[in-house]
Amino acid sequence: MIDVLDPAAEGPWPEGVCGRATTRQGGVSTGPFASLNLATSGEAGDDDPATVAENRARLTRALGVDAVCWLRQVHGTAVHVVASPPEPDAPAPVADAAVTRLAGVAVAVLTADCLPVLLAAEDGSVVGATHAGWRGLAAGVLEATVTAMAVPPGTLRAWLGPAIGPEAFEVGPEVRAAFLAADPAAACAFRPGRGDRWHGDLWALARQRLAAAGVRAVAGGGICVHGAPERFYSFRRDGGRTGRQATLAWLSPRPRS
Repeated sequence: MIDVLDPAAEGPWPEGVCGRATTRQGGVSTGPFASLNLATSGEAGDDDPATVAENRARLTRALGVDAVCWLRQVHGTAVHVVASPPEPDAPAPVADAAVTRLAGVAVAVLTADCLPVLLAAEDGSVVGATHAGWRGLAAGVLEATVTAMAVPPGTLRAWLGPAIGPEAFEVGPEVRAAFLAADPAAACAFRPGRGDRWHGDLWALARQRLAAAGVRAVAGGGICVHGAPERFYSFRRDGGRTGRQATLAWLSPRPRS
């Protein structure tokens, strides 16, 4: 059985909007990818492509969506606008976020330490999913997603999914400097580590960025993938050879009047 997290469990979610974050449970992958690895071999080691395809098919059926728009993520700020259902054999768009107004088509991002963020308009007109690793977060991928959704930012709700927590996310001074260069207030999201290292809080950094972009309703955060090997993949913990979980959002088809 596929194990998922539901953003609506943490507070009201717009009517007609659905979101889920998978764990590593419920698939057919084996070894370091066990069991619901949703990333292709080029994205995560050398898991069998047929196995990943089966995992993705299982997830699509479990969610009850018509299709999932998967991305080829590059730690950038590009946002893919899904204007039509994805073709089954078409190459994945190169982007680190996706938005859609199509009912029944899920937008998805893959993570194994990086922060996934879901966004939804309060009127249920548009949803987005963002892959916010520290590079993309510092470069403005959340702000780019908010802009691409083309609604007033104050009408958006955001949910911060499972990611590496600050206890495990130790980074060099260049990472802290990248955030402080854009906003000195980001200093409060870092605390000293060993030597010149710093512990960074991706959830706090995302909240700051979203608030500055005008998004005030933000929930989620606090679930650390690094400390839960039985439930989540973690790139750092597993030495790079590991799977990816997915975080998805979609619009339910509206009933016909």
